[in-house]
Amino acid sequence: MDSDMNIYVGNLPLELTEEELRKEFSAFGQVKSVSLINDRYTGSKQPRLYGFVEMDSKSEAETAVISLKGKEIGGRVIEVIAALPLSDNKDKWSFNSKRASRYHNKRQQGHQA
Repeated sequence: MDSDMNIYVGNLPLELTEEELRKEFSAFGQVKSVSLINDRYTGSKQPRLYGFVEMDSKSEAETAVISLKGKEIGGRVIEVIAALPLSDNKDKWSFNSKRASRYHNKRQQGHQA
């Protein structure tokens, strides 16, 4: 079995429940978890609802993303995309170290002139 996958779902109607969202995704495979996040205090002051759905199978999740993208639920067209995985700190450090050393090298070259 392929690995699980997290999916971001945005522009959801405020009335939508986790169970209703689970049903939408269950049509494509086993849903591991559903989390709705109510974010009423964004910079635009507009209430919005978004969440994450975790599915057991990456291939089933990819099918759900393709099939549900742009679907209308409760009068709103939802956004559905594969959620980006959290980056590994080791990767961040190597990237930042490369940038820092490049910056340091440029500064040293500037002082030698």
